[in-house]
Amino acid sequence: MSDMRIDSLNIAAIDIGSNAARLLVKHVDIDIDGNQKLRKSLFLRVPLRLGMDVFNDGKLSDRRAYEFLHTMKAYRQLMKVYDVNIYRACATSAMRDAKNGKEVLKSIEKGAGIKIEIISGDEESQMVYDNHYSLMSGEGNFLYVDVGGGSTEVSFISNGERLYSHSFNVGTIRLLNNKVKPNVLVEMKQTIGEVTKGYDNIVIIGSGGNINKLYRLANKREKTKEYLPVDVLRRLYERLNKMSVEERMQLFNLKPDRADVIVPAAEIFLHVASSAHVEKIMVPNIGLADGIINDLLRVYVSKKR
Repeated sequence: MSDMRIDSLNIAAIDIGSNAARLLVKHVDIDIDGNQKLRKSLFLRVPLRLGMDVFNDGKLSDRRAYEFLHTMKAYRQLMKVYDVNIYRACATSAMRDAKNGKEVLKSIEKGAGIKIEIISGDEESQMVYDNHYSLMSGEGNFLYVDVGGGSTEVSFISNGERLYSHSFNVGTIRLLNNKVKPNVLVEMKQTIGEVTKGYDNIVIIGSGGNINKLYRLANKREKTKEYLPVDVLRRLYERLNKMSVEERMQLFNLKPDRADVIVPAAEIFLHVASSAHVEKIMVPNIGLADGIINDLLRVYVSKKR
């Protein structure tokens, strides 16, 4: 392919969620016909847990802001090591809610040289929806569900047409800290039930680190290559929910910042599945960082034409 390659670049995405900050770097080769070949060069996740401060106190503590700054300094150096040509850094639910969010981001831009955008729930939903579009563009009914630390993005697609999309302030960190307002959870369940009423054989397309981990934890004989049955998820949830965080870490080899949020994540997916009468969840292992990179690549290619 080397003699046919006309462009080669490295693209990075920084996804700053309520639970963790992720750096994804991909190398892209574009041939003379415009065909693109992407290869993951680096993926790094740091459990900053910004939502722990924001959803409890309304702002980031000095300690958390310090950790945030130094994580971004490290990411900046790694982008230099991987010779990144273009990048985008996006912050989601926790930074949307933080009273001192803009102040912290200005400090990070000055100290780490990384400009971070706070994106709306709708933009977050759109970006990840676009990244999953090929999975939902054919015949069938799909409920795209991305569960994060601070919010859950939901889109309903029928025969390739998106009929509904919304971001709800229901997330794993919020649930863990009892910061989800009861009426918001009720609204999410009722809305999903109303939007999907009359549609059969709906499949959830699950997104986020927790559903990926839940899929891997499920018994191999109880799942398929692509799908996690909802009844299997329910049994796994009931088992995990009876354990302490320490027991989950020991028995399932989970990191501390995964062992606590994996139960509320499963709970959210079960709420959605019950509301829409869904029996199985597709787990494609694609997240917001992938969506950011694909969006950057689309813009890059359009400018080159």
